[in-house]
Amino acid sequence: MQAEIKGRIYKFGDNVNSDIIIAGRYLIYIDPAQLAEHAFEMLGEGFPARLHNFDILVAGRNFGCGSAREQASTAIKGLGIKAVVAASFARTFYRNAINDALPIVECADLCDAVAEGDEISIDLAKGVVSHAGRQYGFPGIPASVARILELGGLANYLKSTLEAGKL
Repeated sequence: MQAEIKGRIYKFGDNVNSDIIIAGRYLIYIDPAQLAEHAFEMLGEGFPARLHNFDILVAGRNFGCGSAREQASTAIKGLGIKAVVAASFARTFYRNAINDALPIVECADLCDAVAEGDEISIDLAKGVVSHAGRQYGFPGIPASVARILELGGLANYLKSTLEAGKL
Protein backbone atom coordinates (compact mmCIF):
# COMPACT_ATOMS: atom_id res chain seq x y z
CA MET A 1 0.00 0.00 0.00
CA GLN A 2 1.23 3.45 -0.86
CA ALA A 3 1.23 5.80 2.13
CA GLU A 4 0.66 8.71 -0.26
CA ILE A 5 -1.45 8.50 -3.39
CA LYS A 6 -1.34 11.28 -5.97
CA GLY A 7 -3.09 11.77 -9.25
CA ARG A 8 -5.78 13.22 -11.50
CA ILE A 9 -9.38 12.75 -10.47
CA TYR A 10 -12.53 11.75 -12.25
CA LYS A 11 -15.54 13.18 -10.45
CA PHE A 12 -18.90 11.46 -9.96
CA GLY A 13 -21.96 12.66 -8.07
CA ASP A 14 -24.04 10.88 -5.44
CA ASN A 15 -25.35 7.30 -5.44
CA VAL A 16 -22.92 5.66 -7.85
CA ASN A 17 -24.51 2.22 -8.04
CA SER A 18 -22.47 -0.99 -8.16
CA ASP A 19 -24.74 -2.13 -11.01
CA ILE A 20 -23.42 0.85 -13.00
CA ILE A 21 -19.83 0.16 -11.98
CA ILE A 22 -20.07 -3.36 -13.43
CA ALA A 23 -23.18 -4.87 -15.01
CA GLY A 24 -24.44 -8.22 -13.76
CA ARG A 25 -23.73 -9.98 -17.05
CA TYR A 26 -19.98 -9.58 -16.41
CA LEU A 27 -19.96 -11.21 -12.98
CA ILE A 28 -18.65 -14.38 -14.62
CA TYR A 29 -15.23 -12.70 -14.71
CA ILE A 30 -12.82 -12.31 -11.83
CA ASP A 31 -9.80 -10.93 -13.70
CA PRO A 32 -9.42 -7.18 -13.04
CA ALA A 33 -8.43 -6.44 -16.67
CA GLN A 34 -11.50 -8.23 -18.06
CA LEU A 35 -13.80 -6.46 -15.62
CA ALA A 36 -12.17 -3.09 -16.39
CA GLU A 37 -13.09 -3.47 -20.07
CA HIS A 38 -16.73 -3.21 -19.00
CA ALA A 39 -16.50 -0.91 -15.96
CA PHE A 40 -19.02 1.93 -16.12
CA GLU A 41 -19.83 1.02 -19.74
CA MET A 42 -23.50 1.84 -19.12
CA LEU A 43 -22.41 5.47 -19.04
CA GLY A 44 -21.56 5.43 -22.72
CA GLU A 45 -19.39 3.94 -25.40
CA GLY A 46 -15.71 4.30 -24.65
CA PHE A 47 -16.31 5.25 -21.03
CA PRO A 48 -14.12 2.48 -19.56
CA ALA A 49 -11.20 3.52 -21.78
CA ARG A 50 -11.71 7.16 -20.81
CA LEU A 51 -11.26 6.33 -17.13
CA HIS A 52 -7.76 4.99 -17.82
CA ASN A 53 -6.72 8.67 -18.01
CA PHE A 54 -7.45 9.19 -14.32
CA ASP A 55 -5.88 7.92 -11.11
CA ILE A 56 -8.45 8.59 -8.40
CA LEU A 57 -12.25 8.62 -8.34
CA VAL A 58 -14.01 11.28 -6.27
CA ALA A 59 -17.72 11.08 -5.57
CA GLY A 60 -20.50 12.34 -3.36
CA ARG A 61 -22.64 10.33 -0.99
CA ASN A 62 -23.38 6.59 -1.04
CA PHE A 63 -20.73 5.42 -3.53
CA GLY A 64 -21.13 1.72 -4.36
CA CYS A 65 -24.78 1.38 -3.39
CA GLY A 66 -26.86 -1.30 -5.10
CA SER A 67 -25.94 -4.94 -5.46
CA ALA A 68 -23.35 -6.47 -3.16
CA ARG A 69 -20.98 -7.45 -5.95
CA GLU A 70 -17.31 -7.88 -5.15
CA GLN A 71 -16.43 -7.29 -8.78
CA ALA A 72 -17.25 -3.56 -8.50
CA SER A 73 -14.04 -2.80 -6.61
CA THR A 74 -12.07 -5.27 -8.74
CA ALA A 75 -13.25 -3.52 -11.93
CA ILE A 76 -12.18 -0.15 -10.52
CA LYS A 77 -8.73 -1.52 -9.68
CA GLY A 78 -8.50 -3.03 -13.16
CA LEU A 79 -8.93 0.47 -14.60
CA GLY A 80 -5.74 1.48 -12.82
CA ILE A 81 -7.59 3.60 -10.26
CA LYS A 82 -5.41 3.97 -7.16
CA ALA A 83 -8.10 5.09 -4.69
CA VAL A 84 -11.70 6.26 -4.29
CA VAL A 85 -12.61 9.29 -2.19
CA ALA A 86 -16.29 9.85 -1.45
CA ALA A 87 -18.49 11.68 1.03
CA SER A 88 -19.75 8.24 2.08
CA PHE A 89 -19.78 4.64 0.88
CA ALA A 90 -22.33 1.87 0.88
CA ARG A 91 -21.16 -0.47 3.64
CA THR A 92 -20.88 -3.56 1.44
CA PHE A 93 -18.80 -1.72 -1.17
CA TYR A 94 -16.62 -0.28 1.60
CA ARG A 95 -15.82 -3.75 2.93
CA ASN A 96 -15.36 -5.27 -0.53
CA ALA A 97 -12.92 -2.50 -1.47
CA ILE A 98 -10.80 -3.15 1.61
CA ASN A 99 -10.91 -6.90 0.94
CA ASP A 100 -9.69 -6.14 -2.60
CA ALA A 101 -6.95 -3.72 -1.40
CA LEU A 102 -8.56 -0.68 -3.03
CA PRO A 103 -7.87 2.31 -0.75
CA ILE A 104 -11.06 4.20 0.02
CA VAL A 105 -11.41 7.43 1.94
CA GLU A 106 -14.50 9.10 3.37
CA CYS A 107 -14.03 12.84 3.04
CA ALA A 108 -17.34 14.70 2.92
CA ASP A 109 -15.98 18.14 2.00
CA LEU A 110 -13.78 17.20 -0.95
CA CYS A 111 -16.39 16.46 -3.63
CA ASP A 112 -17.72 20.02 -3.77
CA ALA A 113 -14.19 21.47 -3.84
CA VAL A 114 -12.82 19.60 -6.88
CA ALA A 115 -13.43 19.36 -10.61
CA GLU A 116 -12.70 16.61 -13.09
CA GLY A 117 -9.01 16.57 -13.99
CA ASP A 118 -7.84 18.26 -10.79
CA GLU A 119 -4.87 16.75 -9.01
CA ILE A 120 -5.10 15.63 -5.40
CA SER A 121 -2.83 13.91 -2.94
CA ILE A 122 -4.05 11.48 -0.29
CA ASP A 123 -1.90 10.81 2.76
CA LEU A 124 -3.38 7.65 4.22
CA ALA A 125 -1.14 7.69 7.28
CA LYS A 126 -1.93 11.29 8.24
CA GLY A 127 -5.59 11.23 7.23
CA VAL A 128 -5.33 14.20 4.88
CA VAL A 129 -6.38 14.89 1.29
CA SER A 130 -4.59 17.87 -0.28
CA HIS A 131 -6.02 19.87 -3.18
CA ALA A 132 -5.03 23.30 -4.49
CA GLY A 133 -3.25 24.32 -1.30
CA ARG A 134 -6.07 23.18 1.01
CA GLN A 135 -6.19 20.14 3.24
CA TYR A 136 -9.24 18.03 4.05
CA GLY A 137 -9.15 15.62 6.96
CA PHE A 138 -10.62 12.15 7.04
CA PRO A 139 -10.82 9.45 9.71
CA GLY A 140 -7.57 7.54 10.02
CA ILE A 141 -7.33 4.06 8.63
CA PRO A 142 -7.21 1.47 11.43
CA ALA A 143 -3.98 -0.52 11.66
CA SER A 144 -5.78 -3.76 10.75
CA VAL A 145 -7.19 -2.21 7.56
CA ALA A 146 -3.81 -0.68 6.69
CA ARG A 147 -2.27 -4.14 7.03
CA ILE A 148 -4.90 -5.69 4.70
CA LEU A 149 -4.22 -2.95 2.13
CA GLU A 150 -0.46 -3.35 2.53
CA LEU A 151 -0.62 -7.11 1.89
CA GLY A 152 -2.79 -6.74 -1.21
CA GLY A 153 -6.18 -7.70 0.18
CA LEU A 154 -7.97 -9.93 2.65
CA ALA A 155 -6.94 -13.25 1.08
CA ASN A 156 -3.24 -12.33 1.36
CA TYR A 157 -3.78 -11.04 4.88
CA LEU A 158 -5.38 -14.33 5.96
CA LYS A 159 -2.62 -16.33 4.26
CA SER A 160 0.04 -14.30 6.05
CA THR A 161 -1.75 -14.67 9.37
CA LEU A 162 -2.04 -18.45 8.92
CA GLU A 163 1.64 -18.74 7.97
CA ALA A 164 2.58 -16.78 11.09
CA GLY A 165 0.48 -19.18 13.20
CA LYS A 166 -1.75 -16.37 14.45
CA LEU A 167 -5.07 -17.94 13.38
